[in-house]
Amino acid sequence: MARPDGRRPDQLRPVTLTRGWSTHPEGSVLVEFGATRVLCTASVTEGVPRWRKGSGLGWVTAEYAMLPRATNTRSDRESVRGKVGGRTHEISRLIGRSLRACVDLKALGENSVVLDCDVLQADGGTRTAAITGAYVALYDAVTWLAERKALTGKVEKVMHRSVSAVSVGVIGGEPMLDLCYAEDVTAEVDMNVVCTGTGDFVEVQGTGEAGVFARDQLDALLDLGVAGCLELADAQRKALNL
Repeated sequence: MARPDGRRPDQLRPVTLTRGWSTHPEGSVLVEFGATRVLCTASVTEGVPRWRKGSGLGWVTAEYAMLPRATNTRSDRESVRGKVGGRTHEISRLIGRSLRACVDLKALGENSVVLDCDVLQADGGTRTAAITGAYVALYDAVTWLAERKALTGKVEKVMHRSVSAVSVGVIGGEPMLDLCYAEDVTAEVDMNVVCTGTGDFVEVQGTGEAGVFARDQLDALLDLGVAGCLELADAQRKALNL
């Protein structure tokens, strides 16, 4: 089945990770998955939430938002509505969980990092792009802490593994990697795969949008997702000069 942009079923969209995109945060990355663009910033604060004080452990959390005209039609800001939507909450929590999987919170010490992921332009895969970019922003923020001797461990101990994410789905009966919006809205099966740089799973979110799916389809989607995440991990290493 031909894809809108002519890619192979197992091919990622062009991926770009631009570090230092924003001046003020301790870490910032503009991540681009094709036409999807997400600004990820990492802000460091000394101390941890009240419920974590005295534990010797750090904290990493995330917030996700979409600009009003990130999509084809304008959406009101959730701050104007006075209520954060369920989708936003869910994605924010996913990003936070995913990034905590790559951090040794004890080695981070009692420091907090907030990852803000703002979608500038949406064309499918905004949450997976956010996770992939937020890892790089977080790495730079931890490096900033290390340069100020504010860590209890070295950068490589704090950031003891990498994390990236990609979408996969079944379209016209065929498993495909990294869905753009036009593909996402027609997918029979839609899935997000979060992996470490060695291919271990952090989280898998999947659903049959237009019916059920078989075990062999699930296996094919997971294989595609892992391969995509390994490519993204390589892009992260190159962006960080590791």
